[in-house]
Amino acid sequence: MDNHLSPKAMAVTLRARLAESDVTITHSRALEIVAAQLGFRDWNTCAAASENCSDPITVPIVRTFPGDEADRFYLDFLGFGVDWEHRFEPGMPLYRQVSRQGCVLHLSEHHGDATPGCAVRIRVRDAAALQRRLHDSTIYPLRIGLVHEPGRDEVRVPDPFGNRLIFFTPTGQ
Repeated sequence: MDNHLSPKAMAVTLRARLAESDVTITHSRALEIVAAQLGFRDWNTCAAASENCSDPITVPIVRTFPGDEADRFYLDFLGFGVDWEHRFEPGMPLYRQVSRQGCVLHLSEHHGDATPGCAVRIRVRDAAALQRRLHDSTIYPLRIGLVHEPGRDEVRVPDPFGNRLIFFTPTGQ
């Protein structure tokens, strides 16, 4: 892995940037935070994976708004779990990482981080099973269909903030 992309270098940068705001954390805490940001359960797992991986990790930032709606949609309806959360201080916008079955998203209430209306494509093992689960959910009254495209099945899900999540499974055609 290139040094500028290495998780260790990211941890050093994280500590330095936090120190500029008078926030002090240990190096080991910085390593754990970076591991979580990259979608790993802990630093050891991240370190092992980074030794064997030269591909960059892409984590989309999705704009959300303050309130409970992001929890209701991303956690309760779609089944993502919160990996970590950050606010600069109480009352400030929330920035957090959520993940589900290998998919990692950053949800941000910060105005400058992302623009509502993005589209994110997420590969899943079984788009049809996901469509059935979401269709039958009582959390959101969306009647989401399964779209058959050449070479893939898709479940297109609009979030309450104007973003589109497109879950797809390649069909081999």
